[in-house]
Amino acid sequence: MPALPEPRGAASEALLAALRTPPHPDLALPEPDDDEDLQLSLYCCYELHYRGFDDVAEAWEWDPSLLAFRAGLERRFEADMLALAGSPEAPADEMDVALRELEASDEAPSLSKYVEREATAAQVEELLIHRSAYQLKEADPHSWVLPRLWGGPKAAMVEIQADEYGGGRADRIHAELFAGSMRALGLDSAYGAYLDRIPGVTLSTVNLMSLLGLHRSRRGAIAGHLAMFEMTSSIPNRRYAAGLRRLGHGEDATAFFDVHVVADAVHESVAAVDLAGGLARQEPALAPDILWGARALLAVEGRWATHLLTAWEQGRSSLLAGARSPAAA
Repeated sequence: MPALPEPRGAASEALLAALRTPPHPDLALPEPDDDEDLQLSLYCCYELHYRGFDDVAEAWEWDPSLLAFRAGLERRFEADMLALAGSPEAPADEMDVALRELEASDEAPSLSKYVEREATAAQVEELLIHRSAYQLKEADPHSWVLPRLWGGPKAAMVEIQADEYGGGRADRIHAELFAGSMRALGLDSAYGAYLDRIPGVTLSTVNLMSLLGLHRSRRGAIAGHLAMFEMTSSIPNRRYAAGLRRLGHGEDATAFFDVHVVADAVHESVAAVDLAGGLARQEPALAPDILWGARALLAVEGRWATHLLTAWEQGRSSLLAGARSPAAA
């Protein structure tokens, strides 16, 4: 398990101090100072539902006072997401058609094209460090929804997730393949190794998945999130692999991306038609939330890509201060 990170404000400082002690009912934590403080605090609360942290009592996971604190963070985060992605709206067409129209209308800058054509070795290292916050636990946030589905949507979800977890082969689990890519680039592939260097704009992309996955009431949104995730994955991963090859890397670095080129091309239809579309047909009231989950994904990913590209255009690191960053040299 990873060590607890360094705090980024009053809320995360008080939270991390509390987690080093046994759970206690009189927990009182301050409001976050800013978005960095909010995102790290929320990420740490969610991480207790994944692998946890060294020297943190497992009883904290369901401690009522900590859950109350997390609920306050979630309300603030949800308000930010609604401001960024807009309010849920019913689709005008069948769900798979609406998702494809949403994908086609996305105007976010293409990070994958930049990596394919001109990113430096140092910038690609930064990209993998950013992505390690999610990719080292790839598929886990979406898997929270499985017990909340039934019938066709559940079968579709299982089909997708089975591939994500390597089809029963530990060495083919996508999180393990990503760890291999990190090692091939000389990076530390230990789970959580770079948490202190990953900014809130990146943590928000992971927190969104955890927020939607952990709440049954947001099962539509996490299904829409996954559908759009799969629909927009194949081509960018082909470009990332091409960028790595341009920089002289071999299969040990590209295997993760190459697998997604093939797998996600298959998953795209399953996710859009059978998972998201099937869920909308099964529970029509969830249709606005399904579409919102997809829109929220595009919004946070677009904001994240803009952050990286802006930093690199300005000749500085896209990571937090102190990171190993030849990109800014």
